[in-house]
Amino acid sequence: MSYKILIIDDDVYIGDMLEEVLKKEGYAVLRAYSGTEALLLFSQARPDLVLLDLMLPGLPGEEVLKKLRGVPVIVLSAKAGADDKVQLLLGGAADYITKPFDTHELLARITVQLRRGTAAGNGARLLCGGLSLDTGTHQVLAGEVPVRLTKTEFAILKLLLQNPKQVITKSKILDLISADTPDCVESSLKVHVSNLRSKLRAAAGKDYIETVWGIGFKMREP
Repeated sequence: MSYKILIIDDDVYIGDMLEEVLKKEGYAVLRAYSGTEALLLFSQARPDLVLLDLMLPGLPGEEVLKKLRGVPVIVLSAKAGADDKVQLLLGGAADYITKPFDTHELLARITVQLRRGTAAGNGARLLCGGLSLDTGTHQVLAGEVPVRLTKTEFAILKLLLQNPKQVITKSKILDLISADTPDCVESSLKVHVSNLRSKLRAAAGKDYIETVWGIGFKMREP
């Protein structure tokens, strides 16, 4: 499964350059151009790493940083003062690189942060009504029963568990998992969800996923 990186930068030229470089390295890329858009996308897509510019329209990058929890954030900024760097690192940033930057150095720093997350098991365990999913080990348990899922089924379940109270539209599911599961298209999504529900039901004896007719899917209330 490829890592997903969220670029938060209102400079279209820099964003396009970063996206091109990252995609060549095999990363999936998400883009946000303002602080409020970034927080919405972050809550919906849950990236593995964030590249954050500080000079953003609306909500400034320093405020956005405070709300980005659970993933490494590398700040990209023209601010080069030592005090700025110290404050940002103390405020939750995993790393800081000054603009203009060398792309090879940036890629190396990204690799280091992702490696640290993997070494730590990537820590995130998503829970809902007796169902648990470990994003690091890819283990899924329904109660105490292990459930073996395909790559596509795992990606769908992870997305739903990351947004347990939201209805996720079919188009949004396809958009957010497409980088990891190119085999999942609109005509096959219903089959993947049906297979996922059957596996979870067989393991736990109950339905975890609810269909919202004409819209999409959500986790069933515990």
